[in-house]
Amino acid sequence: MKSVITLLVLVMTLHMSYGQETNDSIPKLDSKTKRILNIEDQAAYQLAMRYNDPGMAKTKLYNLIIRNPENLRFQEALGSLYFEMGESTSAALVALDILEVNDKSIGALEIAAYSLEQVGALDRALPHFESLYLLTGDNFSLYKSGFLQYSLKRYEEAMNSANLLVREAKADEKIGFPKTQTETQEVLMKAAALNLKGMIYLEQGSKEDAKVAFEEAIQLDPSFDMAKENLQKTQ
Repeated sequence: MKSVITLLVLVMTLHMSYGQETNDSIPKLDSKTKRILNIEDQAAYQLAMRYNDPGMAKTKLYNLIIRNPENLRFQEALGSLYFEMGESTSAALVALDILEVNDKSIGALEIAAYSLEQVGALDRALPHFESLYLLTGDNFSLYKSGFLQYSLKRYEEAMNSANLLVREAKADEKIGFPKTQTETQEVLMKAAALNLKGMIYLEQGSKEDAKVAFEEAIQLDPSFDMAKENLQKTQ
């Protein structure tokens, strides 16, 4: 995992200057030729997606991106394709390029956040989850922010996020937690926030406070298995 993160950081450092050099060396096309090539590549991309040929789809998107660097929708499509294929490092790099141009792109923020998290670059993923919450008010992004802050041992920030989520979560809002490799348990978002508070207290050695938070989570959602397991750790 460390080698993946190191590679990601190295590529992020180099790819902007390389991209500028590449764009400068591409010969300019007249508008008619460019339009015809764009139509052909977009048709080929759509056909490749229909026939489940992601390799060809990526090739056509690269052609479109090089020919139309100002049109972010082709980069957005490429980032989404990499993400759906599970190629997290490539997905993150594409999304970060988009965010250099438009730091309010919701799609790029989502891809960057989740892809960076998947490769273990939690400190790089966190700002994107925080931006998602600020731009959309999405409580799932707030939970992810709090959990990553907790994972990075930024406990004060994590507690602030958890407390905010306790206040903001809707009565019927839910979030999924993995039970097994194939099963997910849906629990109330507010209960999840209380469980996160308990985990933070537990890490800080405050078992009594942790116990209260876990009990409140279970009272809200009696089927919450993770909160029950965490409650046992306070005994």
